[in-house]
Amino acid sequence: MDVMHSLQGLGSFLAYFAGALAAEAVFIAIYMGVTPHHEMRLIRDGNTAAAVSLGGTLLGFTLPLASIIAHSVSFFDFLIWSAVALIVQIVVFLLVSFALGGVPRRIAEGNMAAGTTLATASLAIGVINAACMTY
Repeated sequence: MDVMHSLQGLGSFLAYFAGALAAEAVFIAIYMGVTPHHEMRLIRDGNTAAAVSLGGTLLGFTLPLASIIAHSVSFFDFLIWSAVALIVQIVVFLLVSFALGGVPRRIAEGNMAAGTTLATASLAIGVINAACMTY
């Protein structure tokens, strides 16, 4: 095989890679807009609970995103299902916040139990979400 043959998929790779990075950026912006605590400021201040919760949530979004890339039939399909994955993670945050009460406040206070619970719920739902997107 020659190099040119091997690089035939480079355009698609670059499109999906750039799309995934853009989806991650949009997700982070929307997620941080929905949460009442300021993750980046808290993380800069050394708040481990905020770092764990944001990291788990980001991974919970990235898992289905990877599945979408692997199984989408078009770039438009990728965009639609990325939006679904984003919505699912926002709903996870809202449900955990409702179920446990005061999660954002406790994360802002550095409560690792709250941060870890949110991260774990986000990851668990992300795995299920990714599996559901393998159609």
